[in-house]
Amino acid sequence: MRKIRKVIIPAAGLGTRFLPATKSQAKEMLPIVDKPCIQYLVEEAVASGIKEIIIITAEGKRSIEDHFKFSKKLSTHLKANNKTEALKEMERIEKLAKFTYVKQPKPLGDGHAILCAAHLIKNEPFAVLFGDDIYDSKVPALKQLIQQFQKFSSPIIALHKIDKKDSKKYGIVEVEKKNFAKQNFLLHKIKNLVEKPASQKAPSNLAIAGKYIITPQLLKALKACQKSKNKELRLIDGMKNFVKHSAIYGYEVEGKRFDTGDKLGYLKAVVHFALKHKDLKKNFSTYIRKVLKP
Repeated sequence: MRKIRKVIIPAAGLGTRFLPATKSQAKEMLPIVDKPCIQYLVEEAVASGIKEIIIITAEGKRSIEDHFKFSKKLSTHLKANNKTEALKEMERIEKLAKFTYVKQPKPLGDGHAILCAAHLIKNEPFAVLFGDDIYDSKVPALKQLIQQFQKFSSPIIALHKIDKKDSKKYGIVEVEKKNFAKQNFLLHKIKNLVEKPASQKAPSNLAIAGKYIITPQLLKALKACQKSKNKELRLIDGMKNFVKHSAIYGYEVEGKRFDTGDKLGYLKAVVHFALKHKDLKKNFSTYIRKVLKP
């Protein structure tokens, strides 16, 4: 069984839902308490055994690269001011993994973003983590997918249950009705995938979360895909073609999920992690109680 060693994190989007905050900074660098969103994904990948992080960026996203590389100026300042703990944390971030950055020249879809890094992926399975889905879980979300992949060696998609009225916000999967894995009701064999269907047309209440294990065969299917009418290449289109003749599985990831690509979801994540932060949780929880007090 080949190990999952690499992850691609597409981070080239314009972040228009957060304008004007994202006009001059990457959406992925918006902070959740004291860490940018993308660091949560990187740490999830590293905790799942990933050694190489490939980040797809675009014009105006230099702050992402700067965040994970050594800064002599900052290091000198922290040393001079005896900020030992902060210095240790900066050094830890810089050494999390091997980082590679690839530019996506134009916003031509998430599938195109993945293909921009295809030359860095040899004939091996790899992970993809999209920036909007952050989990707080005992077992890292990606590690849960890797554990399932090791059983079947087929592509795996992270899933989460939604209210069907929200189906038009997500990619929705159709699954085999009879659960083929008798002892694992979180695992599903996927029959089809539908992008943002109306609630009455949604085949299930299982939505795609932005985490995947991609095999070389699925990557090949994505390369063969035709661009959509708006000239974008979407990962879901490659999967829809692939599932017609090969197996794709979905796994309902255990843990609390936050959609940080949505303003309300982002604020929920900030509150959740602030209430868990060792330096903030006591005073912040007191503040929240005061705010909510009638």
